[in-house]
Amino acid sequence: MKNLDQIRLCEGGIIDLDAVMKVMDDSFDPVFGEAWTAPQCAGLMPMPGVWLSLAKAGTDLVGFALARIVSDEAELLLLAVKKQARGQGVGQLLLNRFSLVAGTRGAQQLHLEVRDGNPAINLYRRAGFAEVGRRRNYYNGKDGQVYDALTLARPLSI
Repeated sequence: MKNLDQIRLCEGGIIDLDAVMKVMDDSFDPVFGEAWTAPQCAGLMPMPGVWLSLAKAGTDLVGFALARIVSDEAELLLLAVKKQARGQGVGQLLLNRFSLVAGTRGAQQLHLEVRDGNPAINLYRRAGFAEVGRRRNYYNGKDGQVYDALTLARPLSI
């Protein structure tokens, strides 16, 4: 992985779906049932208010964030960073980008859902997100186990 200052953030689209799915496959452990399918992403991406932010090291996609805005509330739908790029600030860059784009689109409140126990919770808490709800047995893991989803939120300006 290259230095963080060599990471380029840009907006993506449906044309980037194959690369996004490679990052998703690398990032989400199938045991937990969190990853989205290509048809799920493809169906959502062209909808109004949806945007895709990409983190690239050269031409290599190392992370992405998929988000949407409805009225004055923005939701982070997915955030993924390749395993080789984790712990180097790429997730923070994408989370910052989410907040920035959400603000330019008129958001006042930010939301996301994350599997209870996902290490990314630490990133979100450091960014000011707090638990506002819980969906019991939301994720269905491949091993038959179910996992809760935590709903986190924060005002855009904190």
